[in-house]
Amino acid sequence: MAHSTNKLFIEDAYLTSANASVVAINERGGIILDQTNFYATSGGQPGDSGHFERADGSKIEIALAVYGESKEEIVHVPQAEQAVPDVGENLTLIINWDRRFKLMKMHSALHLLTVVAPYPITGASVSEDVSRVDFDIPELETDKFEVTDKLMQLVNENHPIFTRWISEEELEANPGLVKSKNVRPPNGQGKIRLVCIGDEGAVDTQPCGGTHVRETKEIGEFYIAKIEKKGKQNRRFRVAMGTRPG
Repeated sequence: MAHSTNKLFIEDAYLTSANASVVAINERGGIILDQTNFYATSGGQPGDSGHFERADGSKIEIALAVYGESKEEIVHVPQAEQAVPDVGENLTLIINWDRRFKLMKMHSALHLLTVVAPYPITGASVSEDVSRVDFDIPELETDKFEVTDKLMQLVNENHPIFTRWISEEELEANPGLVKSKNVRPPNGQGKIRLVCIGDEGAVDTQPCGGTHVRETKEIGEFYIAKIEKKGKQNRRFRVAMGTRPG
């Protein structure tokens, strides 16, 4: 039976710790809670790692958070040879904030890339230091240096980043909000979460369930490390955090 986990990270990506109660332990030893601040792997962004603190002060190290039997259930996968909590036990959940914040900055940076490169997205993968976005582009009339300059301009303008919700009907009436060529936001929830950049979302607005920083300056420096041709109409942009070499 799938359980429903209250996703605290949806409304507050900066919630580094939270309290929760164990509702189930699945057959693989995964821990299911009534609520969590651990982001679960989805949309190209890896799930959070961290640890749980028990009432006696001992810790349960968590390797990864993933979705379970449905998108309503989040399973916390312990590292090997960890203690198993009791159903009903209260825990303090502490995410690996350094890793999460790097992922937040990177995911936000990739949103800016979809502004500078406004093409249909065919794939993406988010990691802490180097990520990629694949675009459907017949011919590319720019280079990595020009794209980087435009990205850093958006960062330095320090646009706000925020979320809002619309109905599934509103999304259907505005199909241009979806930038992915092959993947649509899940239906059946009744509402869609939008991540918006700029005043009133003027820089960018698109459906996304990931975690992001509050303003573009928090992203810091990043650059396009490489643009690769991966097919007749596919271009892969590799994004790296840090100062552009040279």
